[in-house]
Order: sequence, then C-alpha cells, then structure tokens
Amino acid sequence: MNASVRSIAAGEAPAGMSAAEWQVRCELAACYQLTDLYGMSDMAATHISARVPGPEEHFLLNPFGMLFDEITASSLIKVDVEGNVVSGGTSKQMNFAGFVIHSAIHMAKPELICVMHAHTRANNGVAMLKEGLLPLSQKALLMYHYIRYHDFEGAALNLGERERIVADMGEDGRCMILRNHGALTVGTSVGEAFCWMYKLEMACQHQLDGLSAHRELQLLSKEVIELTKEQGRKLFMPGGPAECGKLEWPGLIRKLERDRGTSYRT
Repeated sequence: MNASVRSIAAGEAPAGMSAAEWQVRCELAACYQLTDLYGMSDMAATHISARVPGPEEHFLLNPFGMLFDEITASSLIKVDVEGNVVSGGTSKQMNFAGFVIHSAIHMAKPELICVMHAHTRANNGVAMLKEGLLPLSQKALLMYHYIRYHDFEGAALNLGERERIVADMGEDGRCMILRNHGALTVGTSVGEAFCWMYKLEMACQHQLDGLSAHRELQLLSKEVIELTKEQGRKLFMPGGPAECGKLEWPGLIRKLERDRGTSYRT
C-alpha cells in the first residue's frame, strides 16, 4: 500500500465494505476538502475520482450537486466503467461529464489511482493562452516534463473523447492543461494527484502574475530550460527524492484535521 494512504487513520469500515475501499474513500474525501481549503473548488462543477481496490473496476466520484466542503467518505458514489451507479446514489447524482473524463484514465491506466479535475482562475487563464504554460519560472520548469495538453471539444459529453484524452496524456504525463477549459492531474495515489494540481496551480498563478506586470520578462536560455526540466523529471518521478505527493500528503492531512477536524472520515 502506498505510504500516503497509510497517513490517514481511517478507522473501522462500515458493515459490508472492505477496509481497502474505506481507506480510499477517506483519502478521496480528504482530497475534496483540501481542494476547497486551498481555493481550487468550483462549487459543484468539477470532480475528483479514485479507483476502488479490487477486480471490479469501480471508481468513486462526488454526487453531483454537493459542494466540496460537504464531501465525506460515506457520501461518495461508486460507479463502474460503463457509467452505472453501483452504490451510494442514483444515476441522476452522477455528473456525466465527470464520468467521461475520469473513466478515460481509469479504463486505460489502472495503475493511476486518482484523477483530479479543476477549473480555477489561474489554470483557465493559462488554458486560454495559445502558448500554454511558459518556461518562465522554476515552478513551471520543474514540472515541465510532466505537462500535457488536450484541445477543447465542447462539454465532455462524448464518450469518444476518452481515447483522445488518454492519447494526449501519454505514457508518463501527470498534468494536463485542458485548453479553454481547466486542468487535469493524475496519480498513483490520491496525494500525488492533489500535489500535482497544487504545483500546476502555483505555476499558472506565477505566470499570470508575471504577465500582468506589463514589464519586460526575464527569459531563460534553452540550455537552462532543458536542464531544469530534466531536474524536475528526476526529482518528482516515482522513487525520486521529492516524489510528488509522498512527502507532502501526510502534512496536508494534519493541516486538514487541524483546520476542519475529522468529519471527512464519516
């Protein structure tokens, strides 16, 4: 089990539910709460999913209409890769656009436990720029190897878009800028997906702040850009010295519980 999962003392699972599923539910509920705490939620418009351990290929999503600060482990709905609600709610409580985006990754890449989608001012600001995320800051460059792009196709209601999302994410993509839409991150743990989203959010904010100053920008050489990009690849890769999410997630859980208590684990 990933070390970040062990950071939450989930307690006893409800009757009829495996301890492994309850653990993931607590992880995912914490991620929803942290997304709201860090100002990256958008009322009920976005979604975060996590794969349920086991052979059934089920994953967890938020019920459509609940705000992120209301999400708890037991409030999540469980769906299959065909879009059927297995437990926890009705078909009307499933955001179909969320299902399209998340099932694309879960069906194609079972090793990726969590998929996170966000619409923020900063990531939308960058998503509207033709150049996307520019190599202007250390924050951007250290994650540059893991950045991917997906063109806007309208609201994500077409199941055929799933294969294009997967193709654009590629083999080792972790952060995807959804052009004219928002952002998507993935991870082999919930903590990894959240921390990629936070890193991307900061990189986008730094870029927009720099551009808004209306002053001459300090550009970097191709050599420095390539050097820093490779440094980031090695730092954040699985097993790397700063493996994304592994170090940060336990501290984030402690912060969440200091600020909001432990009700997310109910």
